[in-house]
Amino acid sequence: MQEDVAYRSGFIAVVGRPNVGKSTLMNALIGARIAITSSRPETTRKAIRGVMTGEHYQVVLVDTPGIHRPRTLLGQRLNDVVDDSLAEVDAVAFLLPADQPIGPGDRRILERLREQFGIQSRDDQARSNQTHDSSAWKIPVIAVLTKIDQVSRTQMVEKLIELDQLAQFTQIVPVSALEQDNLEEVRDVFVAAMPEGPQMYPDDMLSEETPEDTIAELIRGAFLEELHDELPHSLAVVVDEIMDPELDDDGNPVAGPAGKARVMVSIYVERDSQKPIIIGKKAEHLVHVKKRLRTAVNRIVGAKAYLDLHVKVAKEWQSNPKSLERLGF
Repeated sequence: MQEDVAYRSGFIAVVGRPNVGKSTLMNALIGARIAITSSRPETTRKAIRGVMTGEHYQVVLVDTPGIHRPRTLLGQRLNDVVDDSLAEVDAVAFLLPADQPIGPGDRRILERLREQFGIQSRDDQARSNQTHDSSAWKIPVIAVLTKIDQVSRTQMVEKLIELDQLAQFTQIVPVSALEQDNLEEVRDVFVAAMPEGPQMYPDDMLSEETPEDTIAELIRGAFLEELHDELPHSLAVVVDEIMDPELDDDGNPVAGPAGKARVMVSIYVERDSQKPIIIGKKAEHLVHVKKRLRTAVNRIVGAKAYLDLHVKVAKEWQSNPKSLERLGF
């Protein structure tokens, strides 16, 4: 007789400094593009929740903005998003890249985790690191060594030893999300860290994001890919409205543009001089982004859709409280 397996469910915050592979790992685990990825800092600007569901588990991955020293009010609010995300999670995945040295940013995050989740004094923590006492944390804090495809096996082993000496993590697991290397092991470790609990979301739900938020993120990601280093860091995207297609008497979409759903989008930059960068010569960048996202937007809306993109200026919005609120930060 097969023993019943307890159902596990909960939330795990995915934290780390910018560009350590948080969004890439989350997308790989979920099996869909939930969060946009880029080498640019502050690509992720809010806590995006992806739902990973299996036969005996449901784990909600909370992809947080990279923790950094804020330079603007937006930067401070991104750090506040991380604080809010950490407040009610069942475990933390602390990502550190194998191809980069452990730096001041990583140590600041570790100190922050110790302040919030540590249950011992620093002296006790130092002793527990030496004796491998696993009771240093209130909740599981898992170190995930990312980008192992970028280093040799010897370098990876050296890095794992370095992480073991850095802190007494609940567990340390290496992974290359890009190459799908050791991804199943990461999934198993995350599931094991969850408490027993009920299923919270439907089986087919992959994200908590609304269609408007998902489309806005896809558009911002498409511009990141389209413009690379030319893209103004101050770019923000808001889907103002999704208008249903017009239907005939039989309930079918009418012929022509009116028969498509219309997705009204505002793209904000901080200065007039940045608008031509976004638009491109003869609107080529807008055209490329529309083509790139056509299938994805149709799938999200559930009908053939037309992206109506408008580039606008919101001066110094990253440091303006009213502008930040209007743009959803």
